[in-house]
Amino acid sequence: MITTIVLIVIGVIGLIILMSVIGIYNKLVTLKNRFQNAFSQIEVQLQRRYDLIPNLIETVKGYMKHEKETLEAVIQARNQAMGSLKTASMNPGDAGAMAGLAGAEGMLGGALGKLFALSESYPDLKANQNMANLQEELTATENKVAFSRQAFNDAVTSYNTYKQTFPPVFFAGMFGHGQDATLLEFESKKINEAPKVQF
Repeated sequence: MITTIVLIVIGVIGLIILMSVIGIYNKLVTLKNRFQNAFSQIEVQLQRRYDLIPNLIETVKGYMKHEKETLEAVIQARNQAMGSLKTASMNPGDAGAMAGLAGAEGMLGGALGKLFALSESYPDLKANQNMANLQEELTATENKVAFSRQAFNDAVTSYNTYKQTFPPVFFAGMFGHGQDATLLEFESKKINEAPKVQF
């Protein structure tokens, strides 16, 4: 009879431990899926931004004929940012991918800032309604990128914090969650703040 009670107690303890480990695994998966989903929202907004840039280039091309180098720099920066976004979307949270995307976005922000600064020298371009509409759309998209990035960083922080706590810290590596996810930090203030151009 004592042996039966001991076996039952051991079985209950084992079941509790098993259920706890299953709970830890499920929460790790849930939190990882949340930050990956949050990154997909960034991806949507950045892609929208990249899609607006060719329209912007076409609008300013006729007015800024002597600024070919600036226009080409914007196009090149856009293409590089698109490539970095594709790499980052394959592994959101990866330190190298996040750094590559942040750097590419910084270059694109700088190129766009230069383009907008130069556009101030062209009164007809400043008065163009299509240019004003594109500027407004880019500003709105920049704001959405900032909100999406904040949601992503919050989700990454929740994931990292959970897997570093006790007892998940003992199981995270075993379940394939050993490496912390990296926040997406844009270095350029031109990305964090929407470009300010007055028309």
